[in-house]
Amino acid sequence: MRHIIFRLILFVLVVGLLGFFSLGPGIVEKGRNPVIAHDPWPVSPAAQAMHERLIVGDWHADSLLWGRDLTERASRGQVDLPRLAEGNVAVQVFTTVTKSPAGLNYDENSAAARDDITLLFLAQLRPLRAWRDLTQRALVQAEALAAAEEKAPEAVKIIRTRADLDAVLARRAAGEKVVGAILGAEGGHALSGEIGNLDKLHDAGFRLIGLTHFFDNALGASLHGEAGADEGLTDFGRAVVKKLVEMRMIIDLAHASPAVAREVLGMVDVPVVVSHTGIYSHCQTVRNLPDDLMRAVADRGGVIGIGFWDEVTCDDSPAGIAGAIVAAIGLVGEDHVSLGSDFDGAVTTRFDASELAALTQALIDKGLEEPAIAKVMGGNMVRFLRDALPPT
Repeated sequence: MRHIIFRLILFVLVVGLLGFFSLGPGIVEKGRNPVIAHDPWPVSPAAQAMHERLIVGDWHADSLLWGRDLTERASRGQVDLPRLAEGNVAVQVFTTVTKSPAGLNYDENSAAARDDITLLFLAQLRPLRAWRDLTQRALVQAEALAAAEEKAPEAVKIIRTRADLDAVLARRAAGEKVVGAILGAEGGHALSGEIGNLDKLHDAGFRLIGLTHFFDNALGASLHGEAGADEGLTDFGRAVVKKLVEMRMIIDLAHASPAVAREVLGMVDVPVVVSHTGIYSHCQTVRNLPDDLMRAVADRGGVIGIGFWDEVTCDDSPAGIAGAIVAAIGLVGEDHVSLGSDFDGAVTTRFDASELAALTQALIDKGLEEPAIAKVMGGNMVRFLRDALPPT
């Protein structure tokens, strides 16, 4: 009898572990990145034709975190290469998330809280070297993107230089649906406190670095950390910012405290981005930086990516996002507004990457003309990248 009970317990444990590893990550993602069920968004033939003429670009998607094969269309999440192709996306920034504190919220998070990414990486059976090392977590996600490029070079090309960007755009002009992918790190904690790790990220293809995420780190204060809005960069953070400029890597101020953002703007002579956000005067939530900071980013040639979720737009329908874009144009001008979806970033949305023509329709409905729509949907992003990326 004891042997039977032991075998039964062992069987239950094995089945439980198999379920945890095979089904757990997908179940988690379905709950964290849902697309609300909806009827097809109405898109007129004229709007669809305009959308197909546009160069579409998005500054922020966390799809690499979830361990999916991005070359395959998925039944969960908001982004994969087939859906990007359907949405006519030419350039997509894929950011790597390396730490996320339990109890995540927009008001205050502790850097010492239990890290949810550790459990997720264990469940995904990611390489052992990435279980505890944040730099390796970023590099493992970069390797997943490189594997997608190797598997489907007709679908994705990693952009490291201006020449790469131009090559992607030339291929698209010739009729190909290739997506240009740019690697970014969501939070400078991906450096693990070592500035030398910036070289490792650069060599792996990273071209954009967000300084902080949902908690204060070795670089400085987060918009959602414990240090407070008046705390800025650390000495280490200032050294990293200087090196980012020297290496021609793009600085992203999303999730940075207002003091960090002001300090960065005061010490660099290159444009920066706020990759995924909203406009505070349009949607007064703690997640959105003050309007004067957005103007300062734009005054220095930077761009602001408008997000696709309710907490930054106060209305996550295509019409609501278009309204946030119109508000951003009113604040900083049409040359400084971009898309920053935050797709697959643990947000609920009302459409996925394949449905971006609905946003073009909504912008038309708001009264924007095609030249302004073309800038917002991707033209401003491409212009920024051409200036920011190294030539070759």
